[in-house]
Amino acid sequence: MTGTAQGGTMTATCDTCGNVYDKVFTVARGDHVGTFDSFECAIQAMAPTCAHCGCRIIGHGVEAEAQIFCCAHCARLQGEPQLVDRV
Repeated sequence: MTGTAQGGTMTATCDTCGNVYDKVFTVARGDHVGTFDSFECAIQAMAPTCAHCGCRIIGHGVEAEAQIFCCAHCARLQGEPQLVDRV
């Protein structure tokens, strides 16, 4: 996080959009740490993408082998028939 003082207030720059803001926050995922001004920017930068449809996974998703999917439907379309949304 890069901080600067503007009018006595500490600000930092969002890693995604470049906005300089006084209410940024950091998110860590494994070894990757980012500074963001909104959850939208954090999701864009940090959330994994579905191996089938490419959407950002902001919930639990489902996993098979080394792939993550947004839902069991996408997993089945990708050849993982054992994954289901409910049992």
